[in-house]
Amino acid sequence: MEKKTDKRLTKADSNLVLIGMPGVGKSTLGVLIAKALSAPFLDTDLHIQAEHGKRLHEIITEAGLDHFKRVEEAAVCGLNVTGTVIATGGSVVYSQRAMAHLKTRGIVLWLDLSCSLLEQRLGDLDARGVVRAPGQTLQGLYDERKPLYQRYADARIPLDGLNHEKAAEAVIAAWQSLFRTKD
Repeated sequence: MEKKTDKRLTKADSNLVLIGMPGVGKSTLGVLIAKALSAPFLDTDLHIQAEHGKRLHEIITEAGLDHFKRVEEAAVCGLNVTGTVIATGGSVVYSQRAMAHLKTRGIVLWLDLSCSLLEQRLGDLDARGVVRAPGQTLQGLYDERKPLYQRYADARIPLDGLNHEKAAEAVIAAWQSLFRTKD
């Protein structure tokens, strides 16, 4: 774990925000973490889909990437929750405004998995609604987003070699460690 924060939130009012590439496990781990912490869970991709009555790839296909990014930013900036585990869409880091909103209300943890393992997990990137330029490879997308994840994360959690249980434990330990170092 690499940490870089000195925020003054308490555990009770802080959200635990997960960022990272599509397929890294934000939603799956978010549910496990929320259960372990007895906390509510919110998936911003599902929130957007429910709000718009469409899957992410349908929004992107019908209105384009720029429109989707605005939709995502509005949805994230409209969140007003505390003590919640939040799994974000991988593209949320394109919005400085959305990330500032998330960071003022929680600790942001970057779930990082090597691109080769992401490729093994992901199927059709377009069907998953992955926000990327036409023809952009997964490696190209990873290289583009990595500096953004680094910029916004309070800590990076490397997941290569970890099963779901161990990954969830690593995230919780990192989150708890960030609060211990502030006392």
